Amino acid sequence: MEDITLVFSYFAYLLPAIVVGLIAYFFFKGHTSNEEGRRRYLIQKEAQKNIIPIRLQAYERLTLFLERIDPNKLLLRVKPYSDDLQKYENLLIQNIDNEYEHNLVQQIYVSPECWNLVTAAKNATIQVIRQSSMKEKVTDSDKLRAFLLNHFMEEVTPSYKALMFLKKEVSELF
Repeated sequence: MEDITLVFSYFAYLLPAIVVGLIAYFFFKGHTSNEEGRRRYLIQKEAQKNIIPIRLQAYERLTLFLERIDPNKLLLRVKPYSDDLQKYENLLIQNIDNEYEHNLVQQIYVSPECWNLVTAAKNATIQVIRQSSMKEKVTDSDKLRAFLLNHFMEEVTPSYKALMFLKKEVSELF
């Protein structure tokens, strides 16, 4: 019987120590995870401060890209060297592709939806140029220019649609 009372007395002495140990463990565990979260937040805040200007620059470059491939502006900027329809079509498409390749790296800084829309605008512009050059009444480079300019006076350009999405996405940054 004395052994049982001795065990109970040891247990009575150990119980408060175990309870205090468990409370200290959970307190310090919560404290360290809170500190880790705070450190992550501070690092992320510092990174945001550095990345926002880079992202804005990417949006600026994509805006410039979309403006440069806008058919209305592209046709005024890129003049035909001859009356050859095929050469002018290739020249326009080559200009669009060169602009696109020059801005490929910007996809890192924008959302996938935005980049997909920019790529779709490029592809749609090229497709319209190719389809327009196949029309029967388009026989030379000047008629292609006139046809495309008339076509896009009546219709919204793919670049404009992508540019509106880009502006919306930039406004969400702030």
